[in-house]
Amino acid sequence: MVESLNIWAEQALPFSPMTAWVDLTEAVDFTTAPSKITHLDEVSLDHICAATCIRLDMESLQCFESVDRQFADWGVVFANAIAVSPSNPGYPAYSGSMVLMSAPKNGYLEVTFLRPASFVSGFVTSSRRAVLTAFDAENKAIARVETEGANLAQNSGSTENLENFDELHHPNAQLILSAANIHRITIHAFGGQLTLDDFCFCLENDG
Repeated sequence: MVESLNIWAEQALPFSPMTAWVDLTEAVDFTTAPSKITHLDEVSLDHICAATCIRLDMESLQCFESVDRQFADWGVVFANAIAVSPSNPGYPAYSGSMVLMSAPKNGYLEVTFLRPASFVSGFVTSSRRAVLTAFDAENKAIARVETEGANLAQNSGSTENLENFDELHHPNAQLILSAANIHRITIHAFGGQLTLDDFCFCLENDG
């Protein structure tokens, strides 16, 4: 499923880059706002607004489907990603049953935005420290955030070979960053395996 929220510049919306998607949507009074959260076939990205925020929960994908341009109409293209319903209990989904897993290369996901983004968020589970990095149009790193270490679910068995494992590191750590002119992001787990769920981003609009 895809959800979209249009944020108009003239609205006095209590939004900050660290606001979670659920908080952002609850902050809008939909009785007076120009737009509601809608499904894929009910909204266009061409509305005149300050930002268009999208949430991808991956539930529309088929298990083992290679993911690249399925969400291109929403302004985003994935690389080195496959949709899975995890059989390993160490990698639970954040919502629903489907997640993106890095494949065929372990521990690396890439996302390219077809127009600049200003906000990125996702729930990551990884067998090693995971780093989310944003790049501008010149491929220069402009923002970075990371987990403290491995965060597999605690019932996933032995943690003997996991980097910096701590039972306080819960699965589905939310990584959030904000910067102007984000054209691409990577999530890197340094050879470990990682999953991504409920990927959210805000695209900058012209005008």
